[in-house]
Amino acid sequence: MSHSFRAVDQKTLLVVGCDTGVGKTVTTSALAAYWQKYRGHESLGLMKLMQTGLGDDELYQQLFSHLTHWDVVTPLKFTAPLAPPLAADQEGKTIDLGVVWQTLQAMQKNHGHVLVEALGSLGSPVTHELTVADIAALWRLETILVVPVQLGAMGQAIAQVALARQTKVKLKGLVLSCASPEAEVKVEDWATPAMLASFTHLPVLGVVPYLSDSERESLPHLAEVTAGFDLEKLAYF
Repeated sequence: MSHSFRAVDQKTLLVVGCDTGVGKTVTTSALAAYWQKYRGHESLGLMKLMQTGLGDDELYQQLFSHLTHWDVVTPLKFTAPLAPPLAADQEGKTIDLGVVWQTLQAMQKNHGHVLVEALGSLGSPVTHELTVADIAALWRLETILVVPVQLGAMGQAIAQVALARQTKVKLKGLVLSCASPEAEVKVEDWATPAMLASFTHLPVLGVVPYLSDSERESLPHLAEVTAGFDLEKLAYF
């Protein structure tokens, strides 16, 4: 990939996860809802890196497309809910990262801040040659890692952070995400914040509680979630 793909932008934040389905979309939605509530006079670019199957882009459009001074974009979409290179192969297509890069550059030009949701984990393939971690490092995107509150979460998180350091991803912190009511009362047992901070040398920025479907589609409720984060350590807002 050419050197022209490299970027330095302190106001673009990439949201990655330890796996698929760990709460990246909810976390990204909560950050965007917080922005809309507390800095609504300022524009925001909201982008899904690329999408396979249905779900995330449709939710973002539902929640935020009415904000005319925002851009809500997913530059590449594929039908099959598979890793992007496999989904593209099924459609006889190739993944053009140039399109993704140009979309990101346009957002950075038009908006003071940009939120980007990744797909899968840092180790997930984006093309047949590159992973999410490779893209995050190459494009020099400041990144937060969403960690699911579940058994095995600490091992997953520590491994993801090790990969981030190996590939020189600019990790800024961790967000814990609860996918069930039980997870909310098991945070200290399953994803101990002090232990995670000790092993990863990263701050735990906050915890996303379990949210019902209606709560996930409520901008005031989502904004309230992010209001409990330690945003000063993120230095984004």
